[in-house]
Amino acid sequence: MRDTAPMLGYNSTSYGTGFADVYDDWYGDVTDVAATVSRMVGLVGLVDPAGPVLELGAGTGRLAIPLAQAGLGVTAIDSSQEMLDRLHALDADGSVTVLHGDMVKDLPDGPFAAALIAYNTIFNLLDNGAQQACFSAVAARLAPDGVFVVEAFVPELDTLAGSDVSVRSMAVDRVVLSVSQTTPSSQQGTSPSSRVLSHRRVPSVRSRARATPEQLDAMATAAGLVLDARHADMAGTPFDSESTQHVSVYRRLTG
Repeated sequence: MRDTAPMLGYNSTSYGTGFADVYDDWYGDVTDVAATVSRMVGLVGLVDPAGPVLELGAGTGRLAIPLAQAGLGVTAIDSSQEMLDRLHALDADGSVTVLHGDMVKDLPDGPFAAALIAYNTIFNLLDNGAQQACFSAVAARLAPDGVFVVEAFVPELDTLAGSDVSVRSMAVDRVVLSVSQTTPSSQQGTSPSSRVLSHRRVPSVRSRARATPEQLDAMATAAGLVLDARHADMAGTPFDSESTQHVSVYRRLTG
């Protein structure tokens, strides 16, 4: 098989371009959707039961649509038009307000009772400066007592530099390879995947700038937010030194 597809270098849209058509099949159950909806409904209810809620990097609507179905007013923003086209197709009732744009520079005015950035999406902002800017932009759009919910993995900063290649899935017409490359000194990680189909190869690269919970806390503080709660998952499992994931709730205080 001859590879005639161009490599897709990473930018804000390349991941969606390469994976919008398979994202739901691969990642539909990557986290507990029902627990996420329950948690967000509970948090929003303390501010304004109707919301509204802002989801950053909403992709195909894996969370935005169920949140809207739960009765919340939801605005979803993503930099990938392909992902948002898929969201439109799945959101038959048009219950989600959709914005195509950058999740720092193009956020709507608000105010929002809550904002959500799920499943490591904060790390798709490729340096700490961009992540700090995201915290500041969200904080400026939260209602008094509003919350910013960040779901992310806990990076192992003592991991040795290197790369890993594995077969994610294999079928008659495709093989999906996953590759990870880690540079601990700069807290950078790159996760390219290559879908080798029967007639073409569709590579995509997702880069991540990893930040520890403590570093995210510092960004929140600089943006005028305080850590309200931290758990190991959306279901409320206690967070401890062995936790590999965290759900951190940052609140904008009144006064």
